[in-house]
Amino acid sequence: MTNCLVLHPDIYSRDTRRSAENALAEAVSLAHALNLNVVDTDVVRLPKAHAGLLFGKGKIAEIESRIQEAEIDLVLIDGPVTPIQQRNLEKRWNVKILDRTGLILEIFGDRAATREGVLQVDLAALAYQRSRLVRSWTHLERQRGGLSFVGGAGETQIESDRRAIDDAIVRLKRQLSKVAKTRGLHRAARAKVPFPIVALVGYTNAGKSTIFNRMTGASVLAKDMLFATLDPTMRAVTLPSGRNVILSDTVGFISDLPTQLVAAFRATLEEVLDADLILHVRDITHPETREQAEDVRDILEALGIKDSQREDMIEIWNKIDTAEPKDRAALLVAADRDDMIAATSAISGEGMDRLYGIIDTALTEPNRTETLHLAFADGRKRAWLFDQNVVDNEAQTETGFDLTVTWTEKQARRFQLL
Repeated sequence: MTNCLVLHPDIYSRDTRRSAENALAEAVSLAHALNLNVVDTDVVRLPKAHAGLLFGKGKIAEIESRIQEAEIDLVLIDGPVTPIQQRNLEKRWNVKILDRTGLILEIFGDRAATREGVLQVDLAALAYQRSRLVRSWTHLERQRGGLSFVGGAGETQIESDRRAIDDAIVRLKRQLSKVAKTRGLHRAARAKVPFPIVALVGYTNAGKSTIFNRMTGASVLAKDMLFATLDPTMRAVTLPSGRNVILSDTVGFISDLPTQLVAAFRATLEEVLDADLILHVRDITHPETREQAEDVRDILEALGIKDSQREDMIEIWNKIDTAEPKDRAALLVAADRDDMIAATSAISGEGMDRLYGIIDTALTEPNRTETLHLAFADGRKRAWLFDQNVVDNEAQTETGFDLTVTWTEKQARRFQLL
């Protein structure tokens, strides 16, 4: 097993909502998810990042001694590391360096099971690798001799490597587009089935897969481990009321999710964007549950979640069975006061009946049909109505538009606030 040292650079100038100690604990969990043997950890506090080596000279020497004494093979740096910093640190410490993005990519590469998941991970890894070709050191400065019909002095190895990666990226995107079309056909087929889609989202290890298994009777991998679920899973569920829904389990979110992965997994997360109802699962006992919730909301915003989905989102306060008795009582009282929150234990099943009721209510709100008149200047209101998919008919008049809409009381109230 690979011995590793986990470092979290706490840079004062970096804008973060999380404590350094909790961030380090999460980085250690990421390392364990990759089956690494964490033998040492440290929070390194820095006024600013040093351009060439990230850390100061004294800290560099101290870490070098710790690496030698503990026979470290790999150093995980929980944060962004530039290609130059990575190259210099690897030379200085004579070990492999992996930053947060690289570590998450390794985990995703290890866990992806479906063809789409594998292709998306490969695409993200190539985009990451392309930006770090400089770390291959000396062979990248050599030139290849150019053939006479090409002209010029030849191309450098780094140019050749970059061109090879670009070609591979084009091939992967072509394959992914075919997979995306297939997924689109599946979504279109599901749209013909009159079952609403309910999507589970949340921070990694919040308990989404355990809730999914309890609701569906499925056996999706559910472990106390970051990124236990990568590939989306969908199952038909019959609620106690008799209503049929399609439940979707998705990849867990995480703070500072690599940009490459947000883009690469967008197709997978389209299931969330198409959902009729989103359930936001939170580990309510985590010391940074509020910060994690904000991270999830930020990623959903980046993906392009609709306003109606965000406003109707149901929160599941999971893992209440692990809370202290006093905290647990307070959580239950707070959840009972809000008809959009269910406090649950996915392990014991506590609170699941309330969750089913909330889902049923959200999906069965009565509709009413009425006619509205909008002036030409009310473009924002008109766009909102179409975004809500409530417009049955529209006719243009001399002064604007007459629209027949079928909507819920909640949507009517929202419209009045526009």
